[in-house]
Amino acid sequence: MAAGKVEAGTSADLVERWRGILSLHARTLCELDRELHQHGLGASDFEVLDVLAEGTAEDGTAAYRVQEIAGQVHLSQSALSRLIGRLEKDGLVERGMCSEDRRGVRVCITAKGRALHTEVRPLQRAVLRRMLESDAAV
Repeated sequence: MAAGKVEAGTSADLVERWRGILSLHARTLCELDRELHQHGLGASDFEVLDVLAEGTAEDGTAAYRVQEIAGQVHLSQSALSRLIGRLEKDGLVERGMCSEDRRGVRVCITAKGRALHTEVRPLQRAVLRRMLESDAAV
């Protein structure tokens, strides 16, 4: 019987920790969206630009396959395709056909996208620092 109480307590602790993580995630996303809005971006928009600006694709190029981006920004492929379409319309990214797989699409950041990323990155990092460090102190 005592083992059941310990297990229930542990389970409740796990659920409480999980809900705390979800709450922190939601609050942080809201804060990011609020701060990035003045630059015409949302949190997911910035994440895609951040991946494109700071990384190198698996094959060593500066262009990513949509599937590679989806794995890093945790969006469904359809949601990511719509987001990339908006970023492309705004001149922040370019899409092109994949040379090794004609069905694939590659995405790269434009000069305009890189300039916006450079401008907004310190703001995004400051929000993350503020939200994550204040939560750790609690």
